[in-house]
Amino acid sequence: MKTPRPCGPLSTWVSLTLTGGDPGEMPEVTSHDPLLDLDFQLALWTLYELHYSGFDDADDAWEWDPTLLTFRASLEKPFEEALRTLSAPLVPATLSVAPTTSDAMVELLMSMIDGAPSSGLAQHVQRRADLEQFTHFMRLRSIYHLKESDPQTFVVARLPGDVKVAVSELQYDEFGAGRPEMLHQTLFAEALEACGLDATYGAYLPDADASTLAVNNTMSLFALHRRLRGASIGHLAAFEATSSVPCRRIAGGIRRLGLPDAAAAYYDEHVEADAVHEQLALRDICGRAVTLEPALAPDVVFGAAACLAVDHLSGLQLMRAWGLDLDAEGAA
Repeated sequence: MKTPRPCGPLSTWVSLTLTGGDPGEMPEVTSHDPLLDLDFQLALWTLYELHYSGFDDADDAWEWDPTLLTFRASLEKPFEEALRTLSAPLVPATLSVAPTTSDAMVELLMSMIDGAPSSGLAQHVQRRADLEQFTHFMRLRSIYHLKESDPQTFVVARLPGDVKVAVSELQYDEFGAGRPEMLHQTLFAEALEACGLDATYGAYLPDADASTLAVNNTMSLFALHRRLRGASIGHLAAFEATSSVPCRRIAGGIRRLGLPDAAAAYYDEHVEADAVHEQLALRDICGRAVTLEPALAPDVVFGAAACLAVDHLSGLQLMRAWGLDLDAEGAA
C-alpha cells in the first residue's frame, strides 16, 4: 500500500515527510471537531499505520521517528479529549466511582450497552439497503476488517496473567483458531470478493470519511498507549457485545440482495463467535482486570463508552451520506 493521498495541511505534512518531500514546518493542530475532520483523521491514521503494515513508499524506520511521534501526540491529545466528550453521555450520571469488582463492572457495562443509541444501520442493511449502499458499507468496513483484531493484540503484553490468557483466547478465535482459512481477516476478504470488490488491504481508504477513520483510530489510540490499556479492553468488550445481533441482520441483508453465500460467511461466523466472545470479554477480561488492578476501572468504562459513541457516530454519518431519513429508519 502506498501512502494515502492527502486532503489537507495535516495529512500533507505527514505524506511529504514519509515520502522524502519537503514538508516545511510542522503544522499547528487547530481542528474544532477532530472526529469529523477528514484531514485530521487521515493524518492520524497514516501515523498509526506505521505500526501495522506500513507503506511501500515509506521507510519502516519512520515508525519511531521522534518528530513524527511528537506530531502524533499533538493529534492524539485533542482526539482523546473529543472521545471523552462524545462518550460522556453514555456513562450513567449516577456513577461517581467506577466499580472495581467483577460482577459490578459487568453489570455496569451491560447497562451501558443496553442503553446505547442505535444508528439503525444494521437494520437498514437487513431490510432496505440496495446493492450500491451495501457495497459502499463493505468498502468502508474493509478498512478495519482486513486487519481485524490487530490493534487489540498490542495490549496483550500490558495485561496481568489471567487477563492476558483471556484476551489471547479471544484473539485465537479471531485469528482462525489454528486454521488460516478461518482467519477473520481472510473471511472478510472473501466476502469482499464475493461482492465483486477489491480485497486488497487499503484499497478503499480513499472512500473513507472522517468518522470511519475515527472508529479505527480509536482502537489504535487505546492499544498503543499503556496508560490506556483499560480503555482498550473496555472497547473490546463493547465491540464484542454489540456484534452478534448486527451481524445476523447484515447476513440477512446479504441474502435478501441475492449475493453469494461467501459474502455472508464472515457475518455468519460472527453471529455465534461473538455471542461467546461477549461473555469472555465482559467477565474474564474486563471483570477480572478491574479485580486485579482496580485503578483500571475508570478507563475500562471510558473505552466501552467510546466504542459505543464512535460506532454510533459513524453509523449516522453513513446513513446521512445515503440521504436517509434517520427518524424513519428508527435511528433516533
